[in-house]
Amino acid sequence: MKSLRLTAVSTTLLLAALAGAGTAHADTPTAAGILQAGAQEGVADGYPGVIGLVRQGDTTQYVEAGTGNLATNAPADPKAQFRIGSNTKAFTSTVLLQLEAEHRLSLDDTVAKWLPGAVDANGYDGTKITIRELLNHTSGLPDYAGTAGVAGPYVLDLNPNQAFAPQSLVDIALASRQPASAPGQTWSYANTNYVLAGMVITAVTGNSPATEIQHRIIAPLGLTNTTFPTSDPNLYGNYLHGYVHPVTFYTNDVTVSNVQLYGSAGAMVSTLDDLTAFGKALLTGKLLPPAQEAELKTTVPVDSAGTTTYGLGIEHVQLPCGQWAWGHNGEILGYYSTWLSSEDGTKQVAHANNEFHLLPHTSGQIDTGTALANAYCAL
Repeated sequence: MKSLRLTAVSTTLLLAALAGAGTAHADTPTAAGILQAGAQEGVADGYPGVIGLVRQGDTTQYVEAGTGNLATNAPADPKAQFRIGSNTKAFTSTVLLQLEAEHRLSLDDTVAKWLPGAVDANGYDGTKITIRELLNHTSGLPDYAGTAGVAGPYVLDLNPNQAFAPQSLVDIALASRQPASAPGQTWSYANTNYVLAGMVITAVTGNSPATEIQHRIIAPLGLTNTTFPTSDPNLYGNYLHGYVHPVTFYTNDVTVSNVQLYGSAGAMVSTLDDLTAFGKALLTGKLLPPAQEAELKTTVPVDSAGTTTYGLGIEHVQLPCGQWAWGHNGEILGYYSTWLSSEDGTKQVAHANNEFHLLPHTSGQIDTGTALANAYCAL
């Protein structure tokens, strides 16, 4: 039996999905055509629905395939909301960078300075881990998400209303294993880092990460279809239903799922339009002053080949066609999404589907990821 890999995002999965991409040539379809074909492949692979966006300059095109609701068979709507999983992380890191610009903290502050005793068990020491190391995933902290007590109930969606205090998630992570590397030495993805990042936001501002993200990012950018639910597991308005069907005879609607389990690491809801608008604003300095923009884009290596590096909540990927793109992806129960953008925001592609059963390297992930990369390369 395959082991479950429960993460709100897997960067290595993004790499694997994009690895099959080839260079787009003049005789190939347009970027939107490539993404549309990929969406149709995704549905053929078993996704209920796939939606996508291609933006070049001021021109935006949308693609869709399949359904956003198996009960009604309504077409998948590229304007619909979906859970964005770890795409949330860039929002969280942006708030901390803004707080640094306001001289309210430094990214080189230790975790213990703001959260005394929060990381102090099983060999872990918050006095030796910085906020920066949380944001670029070099803290050495383990991920709580794959532990047995968390993974099983979440996969089965047994209690969408179950409360998870952030510190309880950190405690689960610390108890799961002793340190495998010292802080600052190794890149290792962990949702625990961003749960702690959200706790730092609260310690500095007195407000929840959701409140700060709403005030500092969502409202100023006019992201009217983006929300940060903190306890309500439901979706409202126009949204894709989310599903899991790891085998053909089992399909479960998991649209209503727990948001407290991921919080500032992966609880947000958005649309393709809002997510790419945020990405463009973030990359082009509309949210951060130059010093913090430089910190955002200062990366650490993820792979030995040097084709992927990780900044502060965003990823820099060299596609097989040779072009580089900034972006991230989000894996959350029932939903999978990815966005890619040029640094000046003039080229953007994004897609989302409404099936994710927490296992990587499926045919749907590979086929739609390949199409996403090829669409970007065709712009």
